[in-house]
Amino acid sequence: MRIDLHSHSSASDGTQPPADVVRRAHAAGVDVLALTDHDTVAGHPEAVRALPPGMTLIRGMELSCRLGGRSLHLLAYLFDPDEPELAAERRRIRDDRAHRARGMVERLGRLGTPVTWEMVRRITGNSVPGRPHIARAMVEAGVVPSVEEAFTQEWIGTGGRAYVDRYALDAVVAVRMVRAAGGVPVLAHPRAARGGFVFTDEEIALLARAGLAGVEADHPDHPAADRARLRGLAADLGLFTTGASDDHGALTGHRLGAETTTPEAYEALLSQATGAEA
Repeated sequence: MRIDLHSHSSASDGTQPPADVVRRAHAAGVDVLALTDHDTVAGHPEAVRALPPGMTLIRGMELSCRLGGRSLHLLAYLFDPDEPELAAERRRIRDDRAHRARGMVERLGRLGTPVTWEMVRRITGNSVPGRPHIARAMVEAGVVPSVEEAFTQEWIGTGGRAYVDRYALDAVVAVRMVRAAGGVPVLAHPRAARGGFVFTDEEIALLARAGLAGVEADHPDHPAADRARLRGLAADLGLFTTGASDDHGALTGHRLGAETTTPEAYEALLSQATGAEA
């Protein structure tokens, strides 16, 4: 069984519609796919309708959090999407994303670039705007040669000239909130240095005490040594480890199924979910 527990669609910052993500995953031999768009569950209905016989969709979300003044991403699986407190936080985060994106476009304008809000909205469509959408607009406008070049101090990288900070949940509060909604919280890519997502053993232990269920160990941005250390740490803390592609479509080279989760970890996840069924 091939299980990929982290993917994105055009409902957030992926390049493909949810139905296309499902079809591509099936073509890649994925049996179980989690759709985990940033701070939204909007893509789930379309993804469910596109499921071929025998394939399972895990409804999830990648929740924007903060820990120690740094951005942290928390994967939330099989929570009740109608639970009031978590639903309210999703709305607050999404509203702030739009405000933040406008602010970055305004800063890019003051820096002399031709990037406009209309360009960004055309790229985002009905999804919530984020930095990857702005980066794609910058490429389209000839400001930078690639999306990666946009995420620097020169432009919209953290602390960059056109960067605008955003609202995010405290990570400990977020873990507890996901649990209260019947969901299963898993720490996303905690050793992905390229994205600035590096958290210490002590920080992961803090989240474990709050109710964290698992750690994403096998991720394309994790070196082998970090994967092994995360597995050892997870065992010590009583957490399971997952593996996933973190696919964003064309932005990441269509890598669905590139990393996978073991059936044992998948069963551990399912056993803790009370908010929704797979």
